[in-house]
Amino acid sequence: MAVLASTLRSSPDYEANRAAALDALEHVRELAEVVLAAGGQRSTTRHRERGKLLARERVDLLLDEDAPFLELSALGGAHDPSETPGVGVITGIGPVSGVECVVIANQPTVKGGTMNPTGVTKQLRALEIAAQNRLPVVSLVESGGADLPKQADIFVPAGRIFHDLTRLSAAGIPTVALVFGNATAGGAYVPGMSEYTVFVRNAARVFLGGPPLVKMAINEDVDEETLGGADMHARESGLADYLAADEHDAIRLGRQIVADLRWRKLGPGPSLAADEPLHDPEELLGCGPADLRRPVEARELLARVLDGSRLEEFKPLYGTTLVTGWGSICGFPVGVLANNGILFSAESRKGAHFIQLANARDTPLLFVQNITGFMVGSAYERGGIIKDGAKLINAVANSTVPHVTLMAGASYGAGNYGMSGKAYDPRFVFTWPSHRIAVMGGRELGGVMSIVRRGAAERSGTEYDEDADAAMRAEIEELIAAQSHAVYATGRVWDDGLIDPRDTRNVLGLALSAIHSAPVQGATHFAPFRM
Repeated sequence: MAVLASTLRSSPDYEANRAAALDALEHVRELAEVVLAAGGQRSTTRHRERGKLLARERVDLLLDEDAPFLELSALGGAHDPSETPGVGVITGIGPVSGVECVVIANQPTVKGGTMNPTGVTKQLRALEIAAQNRLPVVSLVESGGADLPKQADIFVPAGRIFHDLTRLSAAGIPTVALVFGNATAGGAYVPGMSEYTVFVRNAARVFLGGPPLVKMAINEDVDEETLGGADMHARESGLADYLAADEHDAIRLGRQIVADLRWRKLGPGPSLAADEPLHDPEELLGCGPADLRRPVEARELLARVLDGSRLEEFKPLYGTTLVTGWGSICGFPVGVLANNGILFSAESRKGAHFIQLANARDTPLLFVQNITGFMVGSAYERGGIIKDGAKLINAVANSTVPHVTLMAGASYGAGNYGMSGKAYDPRFVFTWPSHRIAVMGGRELGGVMSIVRRGAAERSGTEYDEDADAAMRAEIEELIAAQSHAVYATGRVWDDGLIDPRDTRNVLGLALSAIHSAPVQGATHFAPFRM
């Protein structure tokens, strides 16, 4: 298999790309510090004074010692000034007693662990990942239920959490709930819908309605422990399967429950040499485009991610703005589709063909996006760009091998769809700080709006206001710049995490390992291709 060479350091854009990446990562670091503060010093101190562990300490104790934890949607909510980045819930994948599990942990130090709209989205995405990849779920519960002032945006979608928990069980995927404190209203249904429950004595309190609601509803005066305490649920209601002496004991019991599952992966697992790339991963900082109008050589990125920097290219001389080929990451075989520029008809046909081959080989696919879209213009319309683009989208939509998508640069228009964007159910989507996502660039969108408005003015015989046009274009460019930014996208949970480019290989390796908990099987048929 060919080994990828590198001329990255000699690129005139390398230093500018690297500087832009470091600057963007500084902003990400500042947001990460807010996430790790978990509600701030006052909240965490008060929580500790109650003899409780912080949510991240619970996660650390649950996971195997020194094990990696692939945190998901860590900056959820970062797009909204009214929300705390991280949105009061930790989600991720890590080994518990040797079993890769999805872990969902409420953070009671952030608004009492209440759910907000983005927090619901984040939890639903974690449960979707568990279902797609056949991963057991462990919930670390301490939640005040819905953030009531935002209930209109929470109540309907939040019901899906309980739906998904029971569907996991029906699919034979175990669910475990460890309850450390209050689990009120909707929060009570997390242990209610889980297969195994552990309650902490004198701490866990689970009820559909707390004492104030009971008083208002039926005029009954009752204390929290009598209404929904751990001891009552262990002795009388039967909701608690195990009664833990304290938080450490609850985590011990949770780890034992997972160990006793005797869970086995069904995927083939790593089968190739997992040697490190020949080129320095530090240089990935220079692979993300500072200027999205300038394509970045995809092979330079792949040379710092693939095992041994090896790539067996498929059709290297045809459709050259789409790089396709076979390689591996951390020993897991992958087929790669990586943009080296805009998608033309040849690239679309090449990509569709390659996806069919990957399905025939039962090989997962890695999509690396830096795409401004499919080519436009009269010559390309006559040449069939729509039907050729449709072939690629058809292949992506009907492919059943797992997809992992890395957004390194632009992700505009239908190019996002043709390269397995979120709407096409990739198992995981990760982004770099250089990533931008929108229907088109801000300058182009502003220009289109200007042309449309100018034409309308001409047809109506009115004078066109050039000053208003300039202001409109500037406003649109500013809006698109803000809403297409990587932090905005990850805040909306349009991806599974904004990552440091230097961590790409490790992140993709962890994702591929999780994917192989389920069988890896290719499609046996596709929808008819328009010829």
